[in-house]
Amino acid sequence: MRFLFFLLLLVSNFYLHAQVSVTGKIVSGRTQEPVPYASVTIKNSSLKVITSVITTEKGKFELDSIPAGSFTVEIQFVGYKPLVKTLITSSTNVDMGTIALIENVIVLNELVVNSEPPRVSMKLDKKVYTVGKDIFAQSGSASGILENIPSVAVDANGVVSLRGKSSVNVLIDGKRSGLTLNNALDQIPADNISSVEVITSPSARYDAEGAVGIINIILKKNKNGGFNGQARLVGGIPNDNRVNASLNYKTNKLNLFSTLGYRYSDYNGFYSSDQLTTDGGLSTSLNMRQEEKRHDSGKLLYIGADYYIDSKNTLTAAFFRNDTKDRDRNVLNYDYGHSGNLKDSALVRNGNSQEVRDYSQVEFNYTRTFDAKRKKFSVDMQYDFWNSDKRWNLTTQKIFPVEEPAVPLRTNSDGSSKDFLLKTDFATPLSEKSLVELGAKIEARSVTSDYKAEELVDNEWTIYRDINNKLNYKEVIGSAYAQFESKLNNFSYLLGLRSEFTHIGIDDRNASYNNKKDYARLFPTVNMTYTLSDATMIQLNYSRRISRPSLQLIYPFVELTNLNSQYIGNPNLNPAYTNAVEWGLMQHWNKLTLNPSVYFQNTTDFVLFYTYRDSDQSTFFTIPVNLDHENRYGFELSATYDPNQWLQVNGEYNIYGFQQRGNYADKNFDYSSHNWNARLGTRVKFLQGFVFQARSNFIGEQRNAQSTTKALYYVDLGLSKNLLKDKMTVTFDATNVFDSRQYKTLVRGDNYTFNRLNNSNAARFRLSIAYRFNRKEQQSERKEQSGNRN
Repeated sequence: MRFLFFLLLLVSNFYLHAQVSVTGKIVSGRTQEPVPYASVTIKNSSLKVITSVITTEKGKFELDSIPAGSFTVEIQFVGYKPLVKTLITSSTNVDMGTIALIENVIVLNELVVNSEPPRVSMKLDKKVYTVGKDIFAQSGSASGILENIPSVAVDANGVVSLRGKSSVNVLIDGKRSGLTLNNALDQIPADNISSVEVITSPSARYDAEGAVGIINIILKKNKNGGFNGQARLVGGIPNDNRVNASLNYKTNKLNLFSTLGYRYSDYNGFYSSDQLTTDGGLSTSLNMRQEEKRHDSGKLLYIGADYYIDSKNTLTAAFFRNDTKDRDRNVLNYDYGHSGNLKDSALVRNGNSQEVRDYSQVEFNYTRTFDAKRKKFSVDMQYDFWNSDKRWNLTTQKIFPVEEPAVPLRTNSDGSSKDFLLKTDFATPLSEKSLVELGAKIEARSVTSDYKAEELVDNEWTIYRDINNKLNYKEVIGSAYAQFESKLNNFSYLLGLRSEFTHIGIDDRNASYNNKKDYARLFPTVNMTYTLSDATMIQLNYSRRISRPSLQLIYPFVELTNLNSQYIGNPNLNPAYTNAVEWGLMQHWNKLTLNPSVYFQNTTDFVLFYTYRDSDQSTFFTIPVNLDHENRYGFELSATYDPNQWLQVNGEYNIYGFQQRGNYADKNFDYSSHNWNARLGTRVKFLQGFVFQARSNFIGEQRNAQSTTKALYYVDLGLSKNLLKDKMTVTFDATNVFDSRQYKTLVRGDNYTFNRLNNSNAARFRLSIAYRFNRKEQQSERKEQSGNRN
């Protein structure tokens, strides 16, 4: 009898103190699609909160350390009716299965408002911004979407920057793509984008490239059965005509996907410079005015297939092709003056160029999943190649005080590249809360560029100033990484180490450059998150990064379009290394989300653009150079506020200080200053289904030891309406409405001042019509399946 009593006491004590795990999945009752970021809360009999969690992007949730007993589970998400369920736990883990939520649709005078997922969420090593129903996603491009992401900016030339620095690695579905190069982001229809990941402290699974981090653009992926897709037609002023179609067909074993596009666009640019030089007591002034007419046309093809061998094995193959043709017309007027004369001579230069480019990419992926949760193995192979052919014809005419023609010039620039990549990733759980990831990668790239300038002398084309050379660039990068992820109650952490070995070889036909560089480095990463509640998370991250010089930075050949101001690359550039620390907070309230961050970055061999005059004092050159180091520290605050169903407001503010130290060409460039930028946006839903959106962008004055760029602002507007039961969307948008996106820079030297104005993209107005067929509202994301294709 005593033994039976003791046994009952032991069993009851075990049940009282058992700690179990509760899992499940939340879906929409109407569409059966997962509901991400829903709140799941467990309360005891006195309605005291035991624990809570937010569902993942796939709608799944897991609550750990739940004692045995009877509880109440409350599930809530904006736009759905709250759901309450009874939960009884014992000594075994509980799977609540798939739970369907009922949509809560509010009807106000024909205005129907359905819920949207939160626009920003925080993961262990990234922030995820959902594109949602951004109006600028209706007719714009990926560049326009990035313009609406906190911390991110895209300048008029398509250069992407993060927190004011352009040394950011831009990825498409977790991998490098030709669409991120040379303003090609403008080729991606914005409506094809599901979300954007801003990764300021990347984990070891990512390449170490990009000093300030990574921007990962996630494209949509079809998960609906059968045939579906969308078509889009865009027309604009200045001329901006686009046709895009995305088509998908899915069966149980096969998913076919494709994107077709054609673009026919014109751009109007205006540039000016006013310079004053003093040599031997003699002052010389030069005023330059340049009008630019650019025409771009492009054809895009992306086709591929996912083949589901079985429930655990998948093969993916895809082919991408992008062909572009550009025609530029430039008229440059030069007015010269000496010793106070406003004008004593004048020139006009006319330039016409044609450039043909093609970029191709072939990719394969094999992914193997296992019964164990989160266990996965993948292999990726990617081969891409591009070719370009650009030709300039330049004529110069002296028009004052007498008319006199100058010798015509022409330039030819032929380039090509081949890039092969092979990588593998493996992830395996050590327990329910711990995961180990391993991976290796090899990449080999070869680039050639043949450049020649000629002048017409006695009806024969001869080499101009010995400009006739061919540059060869070869790069091999081998890397491997390991990282460990685990969770202890509300504390999650990710520790990683990446090793990269790089070999670079540069040579040319004229033996002017002969550089070989080999360097191996370790890149540790630490990502930590503490969840205070389902609405509050704090993070502390550290990462070490590298910024290898891009081809644009090392390309040593000079464009001759402008007589007095030219850019030249520097083949002798070294990579820059950055150590970055960041603290962040994500706070969700019912209608408000705040995300403040404090960060510090130390960069060695950072790159500064240095402007100087050549030996005959006639031309200004700008060249990138390495300086000793830069320390950058800043505070960033982004916020979204949804006071009611018809109004959304978002804003951000970033202020940072920096200290730059270094010498180049016997000149000291030590300098300290601070910069800031801000953005404010709103979206208003009117009656009859109209939606209005506006955003204002502010960039504060930017300074370094040699130049000052004045503050500027610009405004984008949009208006849209859905028709035919939301199958069709008509959108009007206007970017840079007031034509105020003009960069004005003052460069100072020992004996000169140089004022520049750059306005490469005037105001644009577009009207677009999109039609969707056989698609559900909650279209799933197209996510790459490899280890770092999150």
